[in-house]
This record gives sequence, C-alpha cells and structure tokens, in this order.
Amino acid sequence: MFVLLLVLIVVLFGFGFLNPIWWVAAAVLVLGATRYGRGSRGRGGGSDFVEYQDYRDRRERQDRWDRRYSRQHRERWNREDRRDRERRG
Repeated sequence: MFVLLLVLIVVLFGFGFLNPIWWVAAAVLVLGATRYGRGSRGRGGGSDFVEYQDYRDRRERQDRWDRRYSRQHRERWNREDRRDRERRG
C-alpha cells in the first residue's frame, strides 16, 4: 500500500510539469498521508508532545484534587480514626 501511494505521489509530481494543479494534488496527498496515516495515534497526528501535554494536564488535575481533599478533610479523618481506635481499644 505504501509503495502504491509513493508511486501515485511521484506520478502526480511528474504531471505537475504539465499543469501545476497536479503539484497541489501531490502536496495534498502527501499531507493527508502523513497526517492521517496508519502510524498516527490519537489526536494531533500522533505527536508525542501533544500526548505528553495531555498526560501532564491529567496529572496536574489529579494532584490538585488530592491536595484539596486531603488538606480539607485530614483533621476530620484523624478525629474519626482516633474515635475508632478508642472504641476498639
């Protein structure tokens, strides 16, 4: 499949010497093959940087959630733990 696509791009480029519109067609085909090709992953055409940004954003949201609720409820959890230990002991 890749060889057929490559041959088609070369043929369209060759036709571009007759009529420049074929160069545009070859460029669109190259753009489409690189952007939406088989090797692309997720959105953004498989960019590792975009995947890292998504990962970092998820981690930051999770960290904010953990800080907010652990700080807000820590004392209450400690009191409840002490009560539970007193009831058992």
